[in-house]
Amino acid sequence: MLTLIAHPACRLHTNGPGHPESPHRLEAVETRLERDLVARGAARWLEAPAVSDEDLLRVHTSAHLARLERLDRAGGGALDHDTAMGPGSMQAARRAAGAAVLAAERAMRGEGPSFCSIRPPGHHATPSQAMGFCLFNNAALAARTALDRLGAERVLIVDWDVHHGNGTADAFRREPRVRYVSIHQWPWYPGTGDRRDVGVGNLFHVPRPPGLPAAAYTRDLLEEVDRALAGFAPSLIVFSAGFDSLRDDPLGGFTWEPEDYAALTLAIRDRAPAAATMSVLEGGYDPPRLAEAAALHAAALAE
Repeated sequence: MLTLIAHPACRLHTNGPGHPESPHRLEAVETRLERDLVARGAARWLEAPAVSDEDLLRVHTSAHLARLERLDRAGGGALDHDTAMGPGSMQAARRAAGAAVLAAERAMRGEGPSFCSIRPPGHHATPSQAMGFCLFNNAALAARTALDRLGAERVLIVDWDVHHGNGTADAFRREPRVRYVSIHQWPWYPGTGDRRDVGVGNLFHVPRPPGLPAAAYTRDLLEEVDRALAGFAPSLIVFSAGFDSLRDDPLGGFTWEPEDYAALTLAIRDRAPAAATMSVLEGGYDPPRLAEAAALHAAALAE
């Protein structure tokens, strides 16, 4: 059975009035997950713990953690032009990161896949900097914890958010046990993810223009996953699942439809059937469409 890991504190985080990364995103996703999966007996909820400092510091610097804690004690404030903290943001970020770590623990214990219904998102957060709506890098924390203390030998991260996960790339660009595949709109925020940025041969970037047929994005992502999996058998697959790559999302120009994510999920799992799997929610700024796509992705994880 699929586990849905969430916590009410994730709705406390605010970036300010009118900001696209709002609690309404999570409300829509969790209502849809309850209706489509939990009510039908295909999934169950599990409360996310707060992440430990020990696990946070596997990816992030102590200076980064200290800066966020200072801002939290001050009641919040701006981190950059589009990322902020409010009175509940640190609680939300710690629960979001804790959900990702718990999902990795469960996956590596053979307890099945999990979808982390969380915010703030994470893939732009570098080891030393919050940015792009992200405070802690949830996907990176899951992968690093799996390697450091859960017995994983290799981890594949697949990121289909419309924006490049610069923070995830930075966290692992010298780590050959992690392969990171990202398809993202180019040119677009944050301006990273060039095809030539290969790390130590472990970064697989697929920059693409907006407005291509959905099938072209699917083909190009799966071709890059195939390249990443050549000679590389992952213990764990982490989906960095951003749904701002949906057609008509206000922050992107890709053209996938909700059902495309289910097909991608199954296709990627079929390529590494021995790997445990988990997923963390990243972007997606049209709440009804986000909710539909996330539910179809989660249902595919459950198969």
